[in-house]
Amino acid sequence: MIKKNFLQKVEIGDVFAYTLDNGKGLKAEILNLGGIVRRLEFAGVDVVLGRDDYQEYLYGKGYFGSIIGRNSNRIEGCKFKIGEKEYTLLKNESDKNNNLHGGKVGFNAKLWDVEEKDGDEPSLVLKTTSKDGEEGFPANVSVKVTYTVTSDNALRIHYEGESDGDTILNLTNHSYFNLNGHTSGDIKEHTLWLDSNFYTPMTENTVPDGRILSVFGTVFDFTVPKKIGQDIDKDDKQLKFGNGYDHNFAINGRGMRKFAVLTGDKTGIKMEAYTDLPAVQLYTGNWVGNTPDGKDGAVYKERQGVCLETQVFPNFTKFSHFPDGFLKKGQKYDTVTEYKFSK
Repeated sequence: MIKKNFLQKVEIGDVFAYTLDNGKGLKAEILNLGGIVRRLEFAGVDVVLGRDDYQEYLYGKGYFGSIIGRNSNRIEGCKFKIGEKEYTLLKNESDKNNNLHGGKVGFNAKLWDVEEKDGDEPSLVLKTTSKDGEEGFPANVSVKVTYTVTSDNALRIHYEGESDGDTILNLTNHSYFNLNGHTSGDIKEHTLWLDSNFYTPMTENTVPDGRILSVFGTVFDFTVPKKIGQDIDKDDKQLKFGNGYDHNFAINGRGMRKFAVLTGDKTGIKMEAYTDLPAVQLYTGNWVGNTPDGKDGAVYKERQGVCLETQVFPNFTKFSHFPDGFLKKGQKYDTVTEYKFSK
């Protein structure tokens, strides 16, 4: 079942919410603005952070639930080359020399075209285009993102794209998960398992420095399930750079596979995450701070949600040994990430 509701008029147009309900315990509220997952309810618990003032979504503060593009994560120096031509991007991470999440007006701040597909597994198909030169990226790109609430209580996100020239396309979703409920406090007692033996350490400017290091014997080892807060405040230089976890983990294996299991300590809700991408950014909401305009009047604090952003390696434009997010002319961008819930 799909329900459509008008929410608010913002400066770029009308914001609508589409609620996808599989009738088996999972409901997802998706906005045409930014393809934002504003609510995700399982067993009566809303497990994602969000906002009540939709105008705030336009400014990228926290990127709550948004589709991120053209490029997720960071590009150091705001420059990259394709062939012999260099392209310059906006520096929109004010205290660092980085391009973050596609620039000032990324896919999170677009109104997407929407097609509803109702049924036992309701889907919402969102489409947008990014013109040659938009935010400094080359070529015209068409993008389609399909959200599906499956019969086995998963939110499946299918990303597709094509370009008329060589460019970058590296999409993700920036949902902050709190399996105890979005108003329940921090996620440090959540238990996390990651199928990752390696991570990419970063510089003080929060971009990978080119190394790929083993997680074993470090605070980055989630190969055995542990509480997110177990090591997060330890005296570790990498954790200090990010004020907690804000790091890229290489996912073991290839193809569609399970890469994470997150469990809420109060509700017992379990989320299994699957993807066919090579990596995931673990971000523990370290810079959320006092967010006074959360959903339902909530004031969010730091570490009140955890993001599992599937991706290629950040800063891939600098390091040729990293899996990259370059898309060639005529090539199809096609990737799936899925978050499955149970108790």
